[in-house]
Amino acid sequence: MKLFKIKYIIALAFVALTMTSCEDFLDRPNEDSYNAGNYYKTDEQCIAGVNYLYNSPWYDYQRGFFKVGEGLSGNLYMSNSPYCEFTLNGTDQDLVNMAYSLWAVIGHSSTVYNYINNSNGPSQAVKDQTMGECLVWKAMAYFYLVRSFGEVPIVHNNTEELEGAYNTKEKVWRSDVYEYIIMTLEKARELLAGIKTPTNGRVDYYSATGLLAKVYWMKAGISGTINGDDMAMAAQYAKEVIDNSGRTLMENYEDIFRGHNNNCAESLIAWRWTADGNVWTAQNSLESDLGLTGFEGYSATWGDWTSPSVDLQEAFGIKLLENSPDMWLNNVDSRLKATMMLPGYTYSYFWRDHEIDSTTHEMGFDYLKFMFDTKYNKSAGGQLNSGTGANCVKHLYGNTADHVAEFGHSDARMASSLSTHLLRLADIYLIYAEAKMGTAKSTTDGSAIDAFYAVHHRAVRNAQRPSVITFDDIWKERRLELAFEGDRWFDYVRVSYFDPDFCVAELRAQKRSTFYGLSDIYKTYAETGIWSITESAGYNDAQSAPNPEAMMKTSPDGSKRYFFMPFPQEDVVFNPNLGSNVDGVHVDVRATYSY
Repeated sequence: MKLFKIKYIIALAFVALTMTSCEDFLDRPNEDSYNAGNYYKTDEQCIAGVNYLYNSPWYDYQRGFFKVGEGLSGNLYMSNSPYCEFTLNGTDQDLVNMAYSLWAVIGHSSTVYNYINNSNGPSQAVKDQTMGECLVWKAMAYFYLVRSFGEVPIVHNNTEELEGAYNTKEKVWRSDVYEYIIMTLEKARELLAGIKTPTNGRVDYYSATGLLAKVYWMKAGISGTINGDDMAMAAQYAKEVIDNSGRTLMENYEDIFRGHNNNCAESLIAWRWTADGNVWTAQNSLESDLGLTGFEGYSATWGDWTSPSVDLQEAFGIKLLENSPDMWLNNVDSRLKATMMLPGYTYSYFWRDHEIDSTTHEMGFDYLKFMFDTKYNKSAGGQLNSGTGANCVKHLYGNTADHVAEFGHSDARMASSLSTHLLRLADIYLIYAEAKMGTAKSTTDGSAIDAFYAVHHRAVRNAQRPSVITFDDIWKERRLELAFEGDRWFDYVRVSYFDPDFCVAELRAQKRSTFYGLSDIYKTYAETGIWSITESAGYNDAQSAPNPEAMMKTSPDGSKRYFFMPFPQEDVVFNPNLGSNVDGVHVDVRATYSY
């Protein structure tokens, strides 16, 4: 009998990995020198042997990262995308790849954990550290799974599970999956208790603690109402990170996303990529999907039509057909330019080997000249391709010269070494601020306001410290702070647990369509400096409102609807228990599983 694909994924023990040397953190075991039976015998082997968990098994999640997190949420426009139109089904290839990538992380993390746990050679301190790293990554994969698919199976031990009947494996209640993630992170904290200082981008005790805070915050509404005890736990763990981790917010927001800050003090958990080319799945390929055609020089970018939504622009206060360029060129929120390209924007950290102006010798990337000036860009097409009038900035590194300047080595086709931050300190600040509200909708708590203000004031320097903050304040702040960081949809999922009507109404009201007539306006502005809105320009408002309810299901007790995505169809075919219409089962994870 053919088994469903999850079994194949989690049965994998290793991919063949060769040594990379671009930075110590990414050193990997040489395939000529080890196999599963003779590795993990020394401290050095344990550390090198977990490094690939920071990249390779996650590679096929990269498109899911922005299509789910940003497309479903209305932050990103992608023409005719099922992620923007809520028509997603179990045959979508990116959904399939995303799911299998997450199961691969779980399988690899569990396998490496067991090998290290059963090894007698390494010191106990290094065994604890590396096993803790495995559990943080396993917990992160399950966190993505439960927020994406809702009820999912729990695969605790690969070896034991392989002897079971995969084709009858059942989904588990969401509340139990969250409890399993919490249990896993509690063990990770115990193992990582001796690693409380960030080390070259590796996860540590406070990485596990920060993720635990976010899990409690996410889980708090799972019953249909906000659980004050869960919010208190979220606040407690978030405060521990804020007060004791030694991590700080970067002074300048855009610096977070530059390569020389890959391991910055703000990053708690991140995918750590390498572009050296020895292992295909070890590299960051996001620029290919999000960068303008011709942006990097390898003919491997095609992101002209994958663009910041009109709705996200308006969240930043930008209305292209009503404002003058001063509105965005002098915008007080520094996150705007770091998130999206708009007419008139230039970037000194992109195309730094290219002259913007031969008189002043200013080097860098000019958004309008890239499109309209053939002297500046020989491949300039003479038109704006983005239907929303903007293009993406986050996850871009630029061209080869930029990559060398940031990392000390070259990029490659569809490959950079730019880290992808999955959990940042700013996120923890905002979680703490909301968690201190408990079951209320606002707070005057000074520590909560300080946390909110630290994030907001970094971006908006002239902002005044408020005397009260509300849910709506934090809801908006999270959107602007974390835009294009793969997280916004999960904010909707969380709130759908206890207020689905709010989510549906907001999503239906979003501007998810495009403009027409912008290209001529941009061209005139590029050539003359005059911003002139013509009658031939407008917003395509004929598009029907999105139907987010198509991706909702009702809790087994019938109390609340919540967002979910369908399982890959081939898994459902071979195990009907995974079907969208099948409810999960309750598992007492504390009694059933142990580390």
